[in-house]
Amino acid sequence: MARIAGAFYLAVGLTGGFSEGFVDPSIYVAGDAAATAGNVVANPGLMRLGVVAHLTDVVFLLLTAVTLYLLLKHAGKHAVRLMVLAVVVAAGIISVSAVFTFAAVQVATDDSYTSAFGLLGSEALVLLLLEIQHYAVLAAQVFFGLWLAPLGYLALKSKLFPTALGFVLIGATVSYLIHVVVAFLLPEHTQILIYLNITPIIAEIWMVLYLLIVGVRTPRSTDHTHVAEAAPIPA
Repeated sequence: MARIAGAFYLAVGLTGGFSEGFVDPSIYVAGDAAATAGNVVANPGLMRLGVVAHLTDVVFLLLTAVTLYLLLKHAGKHAVRLMVLAVVVAAGIISVSAVFTFAAVQVATDDSYTSAFGLLGSEALVLLLLEIQHYAVLAAQVFFGLWLAPLGYLALKSKLFPTALGFVLIGATVSYLIHVVVAFLLPEHTQILIYLNITPIIAEIWMVLYLLIVGVRTPRSTDHTHVAEAAPIPA
């Protein structure tokens, strides 16, 4: 079961990395409607593939959470429920944000929007839709972070994972939350965001690799001295 969770978690990393790490940054140019719309017009297929990747990402994220729920529910029923709840909220936000991405593609590639709003108006609409998508994904990071805190707690309490991994997962929650606060309250200091990504990256890669390679810890076998019971001697 641990390795199944690891496979699902790896799929989350691959699909999420493609959509959020490659497609979104290569298309969206903050504050530049013309450049953003031009990128969408030049890469409509990539954009649609990004939408599918976002939706696939949330499916595998839900599967990961459910599998870990089954694996760790003995360690704390309230913690596993909080873990799954956070994932459900994050998945819902990402799914809705993908709709805005698809709508941006429709606006950029359908001449009826240019006829209705003019070139500048349609470009501005494309930028607005992708900004909504961008900040929705950013808001979802609150819940991407919050699901790691109960996961870290369960890793510690269950003793199925290294103690250090449990603490790093909890630390990743703090990094995610600080990342969101900085992005919304201090947008002029976004250069520090790259450093806030370090702990979550370490935590999640470590968790994926541990699940896939080791699975979970098993109690160390101890040697017991067995005293053989003497068979009765016939009279």
